[in-house]
Amino acid sequence: MKSLYSAYDIANYFLYKAEKDQQELISNLKLQKLVYYAQGLYLAMHGKPIFKEEIRAWTYGPVIPELYSKYKRHGANGIPAIKSFKPNSIDDDMRSFLDEVYSAFGQFSATRLMDLTHTDECWANAHPNKIIKHSAMASDLKKYLKNG
Repeated sequence: MKSLYSAYDIANYFLYKAEKDQQELISNLKLQKLVYYAQGLYLAMHGKPIFKEEIRAWTYGPVIPELYSKYKRHGANGIPAIKSFKPNSIDDDMRSFLDEVYSAFGQFSATRLMDLTHTDECWANAHPNKIIKHSAMASDLKKYLKNG
């Protein structure tokens, strides 16, 4: 695996995936949750992060502030895939992992994902507006893994 992706790389992959699979476009709220679950599940499985950007515990769930700022102009509307994004910039193993995250969590609405994140202790313990620590995500989000 590439040493570290950015939160934008992961977000762009999910936006690409939704468009490619002819799914409804992903809102900023939903995108935040998908990227959070990708980071958290990867931490739970491998003990290391996918990206360096911090995740904060906001009222509507976990948020990557830089990512939120980039897409806030879309409001609650779907975000189109970035045309210049190259899916091959993400290695095969990571794409496969992200596909699994998308398959598991992408089926839910933004509101349902927000509700789900509110059951995560790592979010609850960091709310309001503190950084959700990698160690807390790795420990808490194991509950979503089959052998967790």
